Amino acid sequence: MASLESSGPEVVTIDVLAARDLVSSGHRLLDVRTEEEFKEGHPKAEDVLNIPYLFATPEGRVSNPRFMEQVSSAYGLEDRIVVGCRSGARSLSAGADMLKAGYKHVWNMGGGHLAWVDKGLPVKKPLEEEMKLHRGPKAEEVTKEEKLEVVN
Repeated sequence: MASLESSGPEVVTIDVLAARDLVSSGHRLLDVRTEEEFKEGHPKAEDVLNIPYLFATPEGRVSNPRFMEQVSSAYGLEDRIVVGCRSGARSLSAGADMLKAGYKHVWNMGGGHLAWVDKGLPVKKPLEEEMKLHRGPKAEEVTKEEKLEVVN
């Protein structure tokens, strides 16, 4: 007689509204997208951290060999963590790896960042903010006299 064995606990997927509520109530948000994706914008939350699950290379996406090491240096096994990515697929895999490693409270943000944006939830765009700090005035804000000074 064949026995049914569980491969362990499964990651629970929640929608972005439930994810927002959990994060607002003190759960931590782990964004597993690439650093480039994260810099384009991420859910605005008190406690959000970017640890890529995959890296983009010229050959395609490859696993981050230090993912679990980086996660364990940032989170404890009892921390309550909502894991998100672009659409919910990478975060599901990352969450499964975390559960296998002994993390007890892990949720997958179904639909990922795309669904977060689609629902009109707040987004932080660090790259945009950084550019504002390093950029001078917009071209239309510069007077004709100032433009002449730069040229002469």
